Amino acid sequence: MRIAAAQTAPVWGDPEATTERIIQWIQRAADDGVDLVAFGETFLSGYPFWVARTDGARWDADDQKAAYAFYLKAAVVIEGPELQAVANAVAETGVFIYLGVTERSASRGTIYATLVGIDPSNGIVSAHRKLMPTYEERLVWGTGDGHGLQVHDLGRARVGGLNCWENWVPTARHALYAQGMDLHIAAWPGSVELTEDITRFIAKEGRCFVLSAGALLRPEDIPSDFPLREAALVGSEPSFYNGGSAIAGPDGHWIQEPVADEERLVAANIDVSVVRGERQNFDPAGHYFRGDVFEVTVDRRRLDPATFTD
Repeated sequence: MRIAAAQTAPVWGDPEATTERIIQWIQRAADDGVDLVAFGETFLSGYPFWVARTDGARWDADDQKAAYAFYLKAAVVIEGPELQAVANAVAETGVFIYLGVTERSASRGTIYATLVGIDPSNGIVSAHRKLMPTYEERLVWGTGDGHGLQVHDLGRARVGGLNCWENWVPTARHALYAQGMDLHIAAWPGSVELTEDITRFIAKEGRCFVLSAGALLRPEDIPSDFPLREAALVGSEPSFYNGGSAIAGPDGHWIQEPVADEERLVAANIDVSVVRGERQNFDPAGHYFRGDVFEVTVDRRRLDPATFTD
């Protein structure tokens, strides 16, 4: 099969325009013969880049409230028109996708960093909310649950995925290994520094292929009406996020080393049967798992805030 990361920039804070861009890149992947394409963490409608740059933890600050309100308005719902349009494009092209989104909660006040899997035949097959936002991300994202810790069959490959630093969480990885994952998707905001170590580590630990998908984000990608735009750009570097998309094989070697500062499909052909051979000497959720010593339970219920009986 052929896999790819769409290393590009969102139209930050604009869900409609970013949806159009996603559809264009899905078509581009299809034209390249890609079977699966992945986008970066919260690509739709953008990573909360401003929090770390503008003293985001100030309590009751009007400018931070305004920035959050802007970000919340740009978030999407799983059943909304943006993801429906993307699902239509997936069905038309036959390309399975993993897409990071800012998901607005049913309460309309919280945002989740959600990795959505969309299948050409079955539509949205999973929506994995990031289990624990990292550091300052907790100022803008809620904590997720285990509902999306699922793998999906795509031809001969079984695929699963995680968001950013939860790729470092052993139990989250184990939940996917235990389901026979052959191809792991790791979604990132976009940085070589983030992907250069963990991509190969997961590949070697899980004896699986790993596709790390990172986005680009530059000052010119931030809209002029974002309330904290000017404050966030003070002293800024040429880019906030430089991509870092990469592909590693199940023996830990690079198929595609992390790519920086390029807008492109980071693609490769992979032979899934190689996974079987690599698991001859190590299978972390099989013959190397000691069920008599360790017990792993994964709660995959969606943790909704209320249950209604009418």
